[in-house]
Amino acid sequence: MPPLDREKLLRSAQSLCGDFATQEPLEKVLTNFSTQQGGANIFCFEHGDANTSVPFLGRSFVGIAGARQYFELIASLLSYENMEFSEYFVDVELAAVSVQGEATFTWKSTGKSWDEVFTYRLRFDTEGKVTKYEVWADSLAAYLASRSD
Repeated sequence: MPPLDREKLLRSAQSLCGDFATQEPLEKVLTNFSTQQGGANIFCFEHGDANTSVPFLGRSFVGIAGARQYFELIASLLSYENMEFSEYFVDVELAAVSVQGEATFTWKSTGKSWDEVFTYRLRFDTEGKVTKYEVWADSLAAYLASRSD
């Protein structure tokens, strides 16, 4: 199969980001992820110090089951609104896209909200499906929102 071109990579990234922005069901979101190797090649990671208050930070989620676990964990702890994406940067050689997002997040158990700008770095398989999903966000804001004091 020929390498992915810029437009295919951009459309693939926009599909995933669009599903997040419109709060599509998890099953729809997961259709953006690779099925090659039975989905075993998927890696999700949100950068930050691993700690129990924010259990999705600094922890690897591997395979399609890991991706499902990551997104279910996020959904159990956080809600969000007004999510938008911009500044897509496509690297054809690496089959990767970096994109900036912003949204208002709320930690469900405390009701504390914060506005955040974050970055996704996505890598794709030969079919334009996500194999690597990395997030850089304000981990301190999430930690503070998780605290009830």
